[in-house]
Amino acid sequence: MKQKHIPISKMSKRKRREYYAARRGDWGGVNPVTRKTPNLKAYNRKNPNNGESTSRCSDFLFGVKIIVV
Repeated sequence: MKQKHIPISKMSKRKRREYYAARRGDWGGVNPVTRKTPNLKAYNRKNPNNGESTSRCSDFLFGVKIIVV
């Protein structure tokens, strides 16, 4: 016996849940949580390069000036 097509709006709550659960897929390994990129211009105290790059550069330039003179 062939089942008759019943519109989703007329299905019982349980049947609707079963129908939508069968059609629902997975995310394929993708986390659906919205992500936000960090602001690169903002100060980050966890960044190990904060303040170190300028002192190394100035020491190098100072050493070069002494050698040239």
